[in-house]
Amino acid sequence: MSWDAARLDDPGRLEEADPAGMLRAVASSAAQVRTAYRAAREAGVAALAGDGRPRAIAVAGMGGSGIAGDVLAAVCGYGAPLPIVTVRSHRLPGWIGPTDLVIAVSCSGATEETLAVATEAVRRGCRLLAVGGPSSPLEAVARQARAPFVPVTVGGQPRSGVWALSVPPVVAAAELGLVRVDEEVFEAVAGRLEEIAHRCRPASESFINPGKSAAMALAETVPMIWGSSPLAAVAAHRWACQLNENGKYPAIWGELPEAGHNQVMALDGPLAERDIFADEAGRSLRLVVLRDTEEHPQVARRREVALRLAQDRNVPVTEIVAEGGHPLERLASLIGLGDYASTYLALGYGIDPTPVSVITELKARISQ
Repeated sequence: MSWDAARLDDPGRLEEADPAGMLRAVASSAAQVRTAYRAAREAGVAALAGDGRPRAIAVAGMGGSGIAGDVLAAVCGYGAPLPIVTVRSHRLPGWIGPTDLVIAVSCSGATEETLAVATEAVRRGCRLLAVGGPSSPLEAVARQARAPFVPVTVGGQPRSGVWALSVPPVVAAAELGLVRVDEEVFEAVAGRLEEIAHRCRPASESFINPGKSAAMALAETVPMIWGSSPLAAVAAHRWACQLNENGKYPAIWGELPEAGHNQVMALDGPLAERDIFADEAGRSLRLVVLRDTEEHPQVARRREVALRLAQDRNVPVTEIVAEGGHPLERLASLIGLGDYASTYLALGYGIDPTPVSVITELKARISQ
């Protein structure tokens, strides 16, 4: 398969290459925010505050559901008065107990690892909030434990429902007084995602479409994606995972300042070498920096120097700045663009972005 940028501005070819409608699913992000906010309120998430603030929060989830925990931690930020951890495995940490809140997130409601953690949380006497598919095994666990359950319906792959899955935990955190997020903020986030959807719509040509432009920059490179804050690092992780799943494409992600202590050495490696006189361009490194508007001064300085080091070595650089005031809105601006970029990258290669056949095969072999 080969990269063909002309595919991106051919509506017929885009539609043909995207039979399951990943672009439509990404465009539903704003609606997901509004629907999930209402669903969380209607499910009685506010009742979690009745027993006071928990000692800690553990968010259990895998793949596209697991990022809900990272989103929650990023939005609560350094000011959170308790630890927030994401559990991507079959077991809870040993220190989680009755004074803690476990939030189990599974798009299908049947994820093996998440069900195991939710069941263990109930056995340990933890407070539980479940988010997932209606009439699912996860709902049954929540009902048996008399815990709130937020039903989520995602039309497509779990990764396309990131906001449907991530908003209910944030609503819960707001009810617990961990972060200030009200209906007005959620509406601002939805508005930001609508704006991105308009700018990145398939009918918008590449030279003015930021999603297509980002895909064109990433094509035929090995992207090294850095976030300049914990919040931007969550977006960097999401970019890499979306490039993996949508684009079937390799990507590396990291967070500054840590990436400046290890990943930066790739700027002196074999993928950083480009022969500008070669008949055919080989795949080379590209540094992608996702900038938060709230950076530690020393991190900002490290980012600036790292970019200059890359440019001095002729390593191509893409820099994207978060938009919006509230942390959730800034995060949405970065994730939204990355979701479009990864989808357009797949389509530019003539790849259907929706199927994940290798993941399906892996699960099938494990179950044998």
